Amino acid sequence: AVPILWVGQDPVERIATLEAISVSEPPLVEMPLQMNPQVERWVDAFQTARRPEFEDLLRRRTLYAEMIQGKLREREMPQELLYISVIESGLSPHAVSHVSAVGLWQFMSPTALQYGLRVDEYVDERRDPVRATDAALDYLAYLHARFGGSWYLAAAAFNAGPGRLERVLVRHAGGLPVSGDDDLYWEVVEHLPRETREYVPKMVAVSMLANDADELGFDSSGHEPYRFDNVFVPGGTTLESVADALEIHVRALRDLNPHLMRGITPPGEIYGVRIPIGESATVVNALAETIPLRKTDDD
Repeated sequence: AVPILWVGQDPVERIATLEAISVSEPPLVEMPLQMNPQVERWVDAFQTARRPEFEDLLRRRTLYAEMIQGKLREREMPQELLYISVIESGLSPHAVSHVSAVGLWQFMSPTALQYGLRVDEYVDERRDPVRATDAALDYLAYLHARFGGSWYLAAAAFNAGPGRLERVLVRHAGGLPVSGDDDLYWEVVEHLPRETREYVPKMVAVSMLANDADELGFDSSGHEPYRFDNVFVPGGTTLESVADALEIHVRALRDLNPHLMRGITPPGEIYGVRIPIGESATVVNALAETIPLRKTDDD
């Protein structure tokens, strides 16, 4: 099968047609990073007193940065938005705040459900690095549009809540911006909650330092990237039994499946379990040979 355009086309014209068809990655979008006294204070802190904390964040970044920044690039969103999850949770899918926000992106249950995440006794997708990232980027895209195309305001709204930020803007800036204006964040920053006042400067500082980590002498060696194969198994399959079939420690599967709250797939449905790359055939063969992959109390 060939494109109809090629029929009867001169070979030279055909080559030109092929060259005109480009399959390329989306452009790399970067956020304008503004240096000011608020940002500079965090830059200094992460290079001195809080240097160990920052290096730990850099090491954890290597685990999820490839996945998150790949999704950002697909959506043509700034790469620096990765550092929202760094600030929110320290890039831990198990993070739980004092107000019960959960996961890499610290979703509260109502917002998680609004953006299509599953939250029940067996599965909490706020802890799923992949699904939670998709939901977080949907939410950030909405906030970006709601606040006039400013990523600084979108980040502030992600932390403080869009309603609270909108009230601040109406009271102290005359209303919502109609076009991207990152300076507007700095005009109202003193009227925001204390945590949010530090939030964007911290994100900017972390972004700046992370971009130049090697040149600044930071130790950024860390984890292998979060990669996996997906294999579908019967409901009620335990991670322990899959680990036994793969002859690996169950901790490896728990790390890949932090969203499986009880270490077992939801009963009554076929469910995907993330396993190390290249191991799908082993699990499939275990199922085919009726190796027991289920260890529930009902068995």
